[in-house]
Formats: sequence, C-alpha cells, structure tokens
Amino acid sequence: MDSEYLNELNHFFASGYLAVQGVRKAKNLNTMYACLDEAGDIYYRYIDRKLLFESGSSASLAGSGMAFTTSIYKKCLRHLNIDGAGFDKVLQYELLNRNKRIAFAEKAIVYDEKTTQPDQLVKQRARWINTWFRFWVLGAKMLLSSLKSPDWNRFAFSMLLMRPPLFLMLLIAGVFFIVNLLLMPLMSLYWLLMAVIFIAIFFTALNYFTANKKIYNSLIHAPKFVFYQILAFLKVRKANKMSVATEHYSRK
Repeated sequence: MDSEYLNELNHFFASGYLAVQGVRKAKNLNTMYACLDEAGDIYYRYIDRKLLFESGSSASLAGSGMAFTTSIYKKCLRHLNIDGAGFDKVLQYELLNRNKRIAFAEKAIVYDEKTTQPDQLVKQRARWINTWFRFWVLGAKMLLSSLKSPDWNRFAFSMLLMRPPLFLMLLIAGVFFIVNLLLMPLMSLYWLLMAVIFIAIFFTALNYFTANKKIYNSLIHAPKFVFYQILAFLKVRKANKMSVATEHYSRK
C-alpha cells in the first residue's frame, strides 16, 4: 500500500464516515491482460466510486483497498452466512440499508496484482459474473425500499447493483443495435450515440486517473479481452469451485 494510505482513509473516518473505499491501482502492467484489467478497473473507479460518491450516493466496494470501523463491520455481517465470493456486495447492501454512505478516498492507494494470463482471467471473471447473478436481487430490493421511503443514496446505488457486468452490457447493446438497424433504422442512431458517450466517459476516466501509456496501447486488444469474458460466462455455474487467487508472475 501507499505510505499515506491509512492517513488518507483517516481523513474520512474523522469526518464521521464508517466505511471508506480507497483506490486499487495496478502493481504490474507487464502483459496486455494486466493492462486491460487495469483499464476496466479505472473505468469502474471513475463511475462507481468517484462520480457516484460525488453525486451524494456511495462509492462501491472493490474487494480490496476498503476499510470499516470494527463495530459497523460486525453489525452488518455477523448474522449472515456468506458462501463463496461476494461478501463485499452484501456488506455494501447492509451499510446502505442502515442509511450509511461509503466514502471514496482517491488518494488512499493499494497496489493490486493484475491478471496476467488468460486462464486466470477466465476463472476470475467467472467468479465475478457468478457473484452478480447471485446478488443482483439486492439491488432490486434496495430500489423498492428507496422508492417506498425516498432516499437518493439507496436509489442511485441500487442502479449500480442491478447493472450487469460491462461486457454483457456491451453485447446487449450490440444486439439491440443490429435489431434496430434491420427493423427500425432511426433507433440505431440512439445506440450509436450511446456508444459515443460511453467511449467519451471511458477515456475521461483514463485521463483523470492518468493511465499509463501501456494501457492506451492495450485497448486495441479489447475484443480479445471480451472474448475471454464470454468464456468466463460459460463457466459461471462452476465458478465458486475455482480458485481466484492471482498468481504472481512478476515482482516488478
């Protein structure tokens, strides 16, 4: 972790927050897969943490680089039995249901070993996709509760919890674009506009967090990265039996 990691977190704890998400930054960019892994992480860091927190809602938890008070952690999880991956999904749901906000500390940096091999990528993403399918219903519950008792924090965050993984959203958008192009050509312009907006936001995120040049160069291989995530999707039922600990191929 960065030498100032704990100090940066403590700024938010001193302000009254009980849960804080820091930045999970790449420790290695030694392969195309590691670079694309970091590119996706930067996008989510910008959308799901920085912008969501600044809008008045909560930053999403990233599985690492996060911190909580011991008391709130126990209150949220001690009565639950969570199998497999996804405890962070449940924890953020429990926090918001208690009307707590999760802060985003963008200067609290933890260096994360990125995926470097395709087999690692498939196993890791299979677990992540499995986690979304298991816990998206929490977003639906939060949406209903935020409408019943109006609350921006829970409403905005429920949209995040229900949103499919990025590669699935891109595939679904591609299918709708082709269907509209064949049946309702004018509607296909809507999907093109959405694509332009997405690309603009993606590069804004890379620019804001000063992405390494290697990351920009790796984007040409993004279709291959999506292909491996489709393979991961096909393995989603067996995902919880897979080991997802990232093997360290490089110490640089």
